[in-house]
Amino acid sequence: MLTPEETVRQKIIEYLVAEKKTPQGLIAVERTLKINNMNKRFDIVVFNNSAKPLLAIECKAPDVKLTQKTMQQLAVYNLPLKAQFLMITNGFEHLISQIDFENRQIKYLENLPL
Repeated sequence: MLTPEETVRQKIIEYLVAEKKTPQGLIAVERTLKINNMNKRFDIVVFNNSAKPLLAIECKAPDVKLTQKTMQQLAVYNLPLKAQFLMITNGFEHLISQIDFENRQIKYLENLPL
């Protein structure tokens, strides 16, 4: 079913492939991870050429406001995945961050570095 969130997800995948030249084989959709004995799902995970997670993306409906708190929650979900970059988008706004695991810091970015 084409929900507002799914529409955003499809547009982001199209952007990754067409604009950022990300090979489709490096993009996983609706990847599930177990965190504290609970299943959590990322909308999109982009892997590097060594099959390591590079970017985790959470897609929200266009009417959902993006906040730093939401990004921090995504960062916690990312701990077992260890993707270096995180992105939350509602199709109009995007919050993009780079994770420094060693210093436990989040740096916000203007654009995807892919």
